[in-house]
Amino acid sequence: MQKRWIFNEDFDGDAINTLQQELNVSHTLAKLINQKGISSFNEAKSFFRPTLDQLHDPFLMKDMDRAVNRLTEAIANEESILVYGDYDVDGTTAVATFYGFLSKFYQKLEYYIPDRYKEGYGVSEDGIRYASQNGYSLIVTLDCGIKALEKVDLANELGIDVIICDHHTPGEETPNAYAVLDPKQVDCNYPYKELSGCGVGFKLLHGFCLQSGFEIEELYQFLDLMAVSIASDIVPITGENRVLAYFGLKKLNQSPRPGLKALIDLCKGNRDLTISGIVFGIGPRINAAGRMDHAGSAVALLLAKDEEEANLLADMVNTKNDVRRDFDNTITEEAIQMITTNDSLTHAKATVLYKEDWHKGVIGIVASRCIEKFYRPTVILTESNDKVTGSARSVDGFDVYAAISECSDLLEQFGGHMYAAGVTMSVDNVAAFQKKFQEVVARQITDEQLIPSLYIDTVIRLEEIDRKFFNVVNQMAPFGPQNMQPVFMTEQIQATNVKLLKEQHLKFTAKQEGTNVAYDAIGFGLGEYYDLVNCGLKFQMAFTVEENDFRGHKTLQLFVKDIKFDD
Repeated sequence: MQKRWIFNEDFDGDAINTLQQELNVSHTLAKLINQKGISSFNEAKSFFRPTLDQLHDPFLMKDMDRAVNRLTEAIANEESILVYGDYDVDGTTAVATFYGFLSKFYQKLEYYIPDRYKEGYGVSEDGIRYASQNGYSLIVTLDCGIKALEKVDLANELGIDVIICDHHTPGEETPNAYAVLDPKQVDCNYPYKELSGCGVGFKLLHGFCLQSGFEIEELYQFLDLMAVSIASDIVPITGENRVLAYFGLKKLNQSPRPGLKALIDLCKGNRDLTISGIVFGIGPRINAAGRMDHAGSAVALLLAKDEEEANLLADMVNTKNDVRRDFDNTITEEAIQMITTNDSLTHAKATVLYKEDWHKGVIGIVASRCIEKFYRPTVILTESNDKVTGSARSVDGFDVYAAISECSDLLEQFGGHMYAAGVTMSVDNVAAFQKKFQEVVARQITDEQLIPSLYIDTVIRLEEIDRKFFNVVNQMAPFGPQNMQPVFMTEQIQATNVKLLKEQHLKFTAKQEGTNVAYDAIGFGLGEYYDLVNCGLKFQMAFTVEENDFRGHKTLQLFVKDIKFDD
């Protein structure tokens, strides 16, 4: 699929000159640093040398004082506390963090994860009634609850206080909870708005530690879970998230808890784990527990006390992930066939597919797979508990949550954010939803948004790349949304030693006209260019710089993102 190359023009020439002198780096590196929003030596120091002191005061968050006071009171009065979390990675890591921290010194608590298939997303009536029947007087919701108006009202009627810790976009009305922690509330002045659900729960514990005098270092032992949450929930790696992810990855790579170590071992990686490694390795395995069965097993794994227990639970979770992968592949093939054999679906600007027997646990993955092939906003629907439930995914720059909001008259429930959302509706409304969502997207989406974008930070010559250059770029990590790994473009490239790997990947030596510098390059999925590259045509190349570690011998290698041939 042809990509649009979009060059980053957001930089300040004067600031670049200042950074070049103050940091003693090349003009290209100074430009890359400035593109991260950095204009001075002190800002660069904060970015490249983050500290946990950079975390914001938790009491800047609306309702934090009420939440901390209520939690403190519950512990002092020996009340029973129910820690209630969503079944995805963010929710399960949030529960493992919150329950794991409190259980070190307080025993009258339990965690509760709703069943994806019996209860659905978010706070359920079953969960509230379970709390009531078992004598819980306080529920702390994690990664859910911001739209649970009726469920919170039910809890209030049953004499249960609710503290909501959520990061999703609030509706027009906020639940009547004892305290609502969500930095996305319009009247919340918390400086950083993009925390994960686990992050909001972490801030409540942060406030609790500050007020109660608990050692904050005890809480920092859970930063490995924070890193998994931030990576898996695809939140921006900026500000507070970047600090938490930075130190979380350190812990993950140096002294992870037994459950995470068991998952890392299953991934068979011999390099330090990155955000990307979590997204494609650890995250799907944790998610599989809730997709294929009950997510309680994922929390149990994350709370495992020793290696033996962790390995046993990790094997169970990994088996579920294998089953998940089979469902994912089968349903994706069915979905793609439905599109390619239907002319109106093939040429539509949005995809909405429904099949009553698709597995609810993988429809979000299938939506993402369809976007990889057809690149347009996609909703995949299936039947569950006599309702139709669906997962939506979007393309760069298009707000799928807003589009779904315009179809709210056909929905019983919906929630999410710009790039991912969930919906519930009656079977009778499926056809009307398909039609209306298609119309909304067709009216709002631009032609450019239907073409995949490749963002390029700067043009560079191969001779500028050396070990020092790589080391500085590498210190901009952890990379992820809004702090992506720098992508470079270089021109007048000719390839030698061209090889086609597995009939789909391109490997070659890249040389640039006018220089003797050459680098090994690999382009995954770019095998279609083999003949053109191999016949000596000059081309432009978009790429990242990586380190290849082969049996202890480390060399720099270019990972090619796209190729365009000179006219």
